[in-house]
Amino acid sequence: MKFTETAASSSAKFKRVGVVGGGQLAAMMGDAARALGIELVVQTPDATDPAVSVAAGAVLAAIDDINATAELAARSDVITFENEFVDLDGLRTLERQGVLFQPSLSSLDPLLDKYVQRCYLKGLGLPTPGFWAWDCSADLPIDFPFVVKVRRHGYDGQGTFIVNDRESFESIRAKLKGQSLLVEKFVPFDRELAVIAARSANGEMAIYPIVETQQENQVCRLVIAPAQISLDVKSEAEAIVRTLLNSLEAVGVFGIELFLTSDNKLLVNEIAPRTHNSGHFTIDACETSQFEQHLRAVCQLPLGNCDLNSAGAVMVNLLGYESAESDYLEKRQQLAQISGAFVHWYGKKVSRPGRKLGHVTVLLDRELAQNAGKSASAIAQTVESIWYTS
Repeated sequence: MKFTETAASSSAKFKRVGVVGGGQLAAMMGDAARALGIELVVQTPDATDPAVSVAAGAVLAAIDDINATAELAARSDVITFENEFVDLDGLRTLERQGVLFQPSLSSLDPLLDKYVQRCYLKGLGLPTPGFWAWDCSADLPIDFPFVVKVRRHGYDGQGTFIVNDRESFESIRAKLKGQSLLVEKFVPFDRELAVIAARSANGEMAIYPIVETQQENQVCRLVIAPAQISLDVKSEAEAIVRTLLNSLEAVGVFGIELFLTSDNKLLVNEIAPRTHNSGHFTIDACETSQFEQHLRAVCQLPLGNCDLNSAGAVMVNLLGYESAESDYLEKRQQLAQISGAFVHWYGKKVSRPGRKLGHVTVLLDRELAQNAGKSASAIAQTVESIWYTS
């Protein structure tokens, strides 16, 4: 992992950061934290979770255990989040007692429920797909196909359903009966884009190069940096990000997912108030990784340079394809032989289908970056031919 020149010598206002969550996103903060002279303390259920081995301390408890978060607060100067699966009402009790959360609970509040998030975006005048709240009790004023999402706790495609016909509609209605849901128009997008951006407490903002993401079964398969888009689309995406983060008075790194239609219109898909899978390329391909950037914002350090340090990059996720206990060392060694490749392994002890176990980032030279789409496809095929072959 690369760090900005001032990283090791900078003086952070907060030296001990509590992280609610102990998965790979918290673990990837570890190297950045050490370089910045910051200690991490994580709240996570299991001692084998990825971040425990890189943290200075751990509170072993469920991430929505408020008593455990109170213990985390006693051991930290500031608390941040690895994911959104938190008890916001319980956390407010701690906030009233003086616990500092970054991002603030008020900036998380309109984002955790997908329907509320859409209403918030609409209120800001930001473009989104058409959407409705639904409780399965009635037919919908929308033609097939459309998308149904659970309003809380959905991730990596879980809790998201594309409904193509009456039969699938009735099946989903039976499966999700009684839940509060978000329904949205299906967008026949040309491409999916993502923006990783950081905002500090004083309003300083840093926006990374916009990337193209490609999904398979609604889980991110690969990321292409930078996305090959027009200057107008780039400017509009950055304007959306600035409007959103300033309105939220956000502190930290946020991931903003966008649809780009065939007529070059942008629609906001979802907001993640944390570091994001689409930003993993920044570890090897940018002057400042998203993980260092998040800590800089949270600890009130100046934000770092977001520029690419290569002509481009392709990131491919390594997903579980079997139920097994393995470190897949031989396959990782083969992946590391790919020219320009950096292999990141999350240290998870158990594999299961679809679980994110690691990722590979391949840096592109200028020639490859000029035809990044074709290069990305070839790189993904090379990585996956190694990874998914028994």
